[in-house]
Amino acid sequence: MTGSTGSDTDLDQVILPAIPPVHLLSGQVPSLQVTDRLHRGSHIVGRFETSGLAGFKVAAQGRPLRVLLTLSADDRSVSGWHTGKPAAGGPLTRLVQIRSQGRLRQCVLLKGRRSHAKVAFDLAAEEIPDDGLVCIEALDIMEGDGIGEEVRRIVSGRLAPDGVAGVRLDKVVFDEPPEVDFDPDTLDGSRCELSTLISAGGLANLNRQGVRVLRAGMFVVNPVLKDTFGATGRVTLRLGTKAEPASLIPASWRRVNSELRWLRHATKKLLGTAGPRVDRVLNVRDGEAVEFEQRACGNVTELELSSPTTSPLLVFVASGRGAQATLESGTSH
Repeated sequence: MTGSTGSDTDLDQVILPAIPPVHLLSGQVPSLQVTDRLHRGSHIVGRFETSGLAGFKVAAQGRPLRVLLTLSADDRSVSGWHTGKPAAGGPLTRLVQIRSQGRLRQCVLLKGRRSHAKVAFDLAAEEIPDDGLVCIEALDIMEGDGIGEEVRRIVSGRLAPDGVAGVRLDKVVFDEPPEVDFDPDTLDGSRCELSTLISAGGLANLNRQGVRVLRAGMFVVNPVLKDTFGATGRVTLRLGTKAEPASLIPASWRRVNSELRWLRHATKKLLGTAGPRVDRVLNVRDGEAVEFEQRACGNVTELELSSPTTSPLLVFVASGRGAQATLESGTSH
């Protein structure tokens, strides 16, 4: 063995950076340089023990980057999973901050044990240091600074207390931002979520299309990427209602044995139900109220607001008894 004149030796491991475009599907890659409370995986990038961080060495070469993440929850997504003594997991929703290079980029709602969510954001060339280290953090909404206290006060008790525990980081993609993204002016509720503009609890099937049920009573409107759906300045979200499943209606109605009678009841309920009501919209970063317009027509409500550019917005929705709010579609103006 011959030693070098500096501190390096021939035994030092060569660190191979991720060269965009690259899809990282495992935590066993050399470019994953830093982990904090992230357990590396072989078929996924890793699973968060609790709020944590992953740091990747990327050969950005002075260019901006588009970062895309896929997150999911499953039966192991509970506190204490890594110790073999998992805590009982309830049905509460998780609200997770996704930060990079110290800045809040998007927020993700995950509800249920079969929920997948996508995240997308751009990093400017000046945000990437010379060593190419790109850090991605997942934090519970109650942790860290830069989150409005009014937001935390309102969601307290409505969310899982350790929202990142056991969440999977399935995939990380580093790419150059495309010059132009060609998106339609209108997307259905599920596609609004897949575009990352909306986060409403995560999808069990990433190929799903159609109406999106808002079971959490809230949803996130995320900052939009340049030249993508929602980036034109204002969006209109069409909210509707859907009859609650029989398991959620009062016990007296659960005793109804006839499916036909239940369908008649649901139809009457919906015909007499007003559209969902948007109670408030808050800026996640400072907790300030955001101006919006809502127009009701029958059991449909159109919510119009400005597309966020620097901070996610948290929208609180209420629906009538016996009905669930839904996101039918979004239109970018």
